[in-house]
Amino acid sequence: MKLVGHLRKMHATLSSPVEYLLPLDEHLEPLNPYIGQNITLRATGQIHCVACGRKTKKSYSQGHCYPCSQSLAACDLCIMKPETCHYDKGTCREPEWGDEHCMQPHYVYLANSSGIKVGITRHSQVPTRWIDQGASQALAILKVRDRRLSGLAEVALKNHVSDRTDWRRMLKGSPETVNLQVKRDELLAATSDELATLREQYGADAIIELDDTTGATIDYPVTEYPAKVSSLNFDKTPEVSATLMGIKGQYLILDKGVLNIRKFTGYEIELEMP
Repeated sequence: MKLVGHLRKMHATLSSPVEYLLPLDEHLEPLNPYIGQNITLRATGQIHCVACGRKTKKSYSQGHCYPCSQSLAACDLCIMKPETCHYDKGTCREPEWGDEHCMQPHYVYLANSSGIKVGITRHSQVPTRWIDQGASQALAILKVRDRRLSGLAEVALKNHVSDRTDWRRMLKGSPETVNLQVKRDELLAATSDELATLREQYGADAIIELDDTTGATIDYPVTEYPAKVSSLNFDKTPEVSATLMGIKGQYLILDKGVLNIRKFTGYEIELEMP
């Protein structure tokens, strides 16, 4: 069977294990059934902007053409550094987009992917964000009024814990289980002064501590993790034919390397399966 379409980031449903769908334009192809089988992904050389549809020679900001990467709020620096959000200054590139995506409740969370890290996500993106990062455990620890404020809270916390995932380590296996509730209590105690200052400035209910006692445990459909992680790249190798060993985060784990699907958003791909 052969399918053709432009890649988008994989859709994931929290189950045991996670169920993955690969978007090719409007089609969603279930991937879990192909684990253990040979698949072929072939880049046609066509890349189209996910925002405006313009043909582009190079993809920016995960699937955008250069003009869109410079004009859309979704591509602004504050997406990577939410504490720099400038919506309140009236300089947001797209205020309506900011209303929908940034001026909404966010969670500050702990995740265990390649070790403990702190992160933020919009309330509607739980547990999708955790799955996209390849977290085996996750726990929301704060509910925050908006994106900028969640970024400021994260800045305080990341003085004590990393805010990054080591993707190579994440793809080598499941991390050692950690008691996230204990880690949460330690971090909130260590940052109590900084969080109190933020509440004084923005309101007592702007940052709410959560007492979740369970969190999420996430199991991925992987039959074998690679001993050595090597990254595959459609720009260098347009055709990849290999056995699908598993899926974790936004990566296909193949017997010839790993492929970051999200990195190639907007690329037209031919997918061949048994």
